[in-house]
Amino acid sequence: MKYLLVVAAVLTVAIGVVGVVHGEADDSPGLQLLGAVLVVCAVVFGVRTVRRGV
Repeated sequence: MKYLLVVAAVLTVAIGVVGVVHGEADDSPGLQLLGAVLVVCAVVFGVRTVRRGV
């Protein structure tokens, strides 16, 4: 179960980074914001999961 959470967090970070990159290319601040929020949330969720030991 722990590996599934790690994979989900990594995929979410990857999707967020892609959103930021495509938002920069399209000059879309909303897409960049959504990508950045995805990355930050995935990192926070990952750190919280590791600290709890789930």
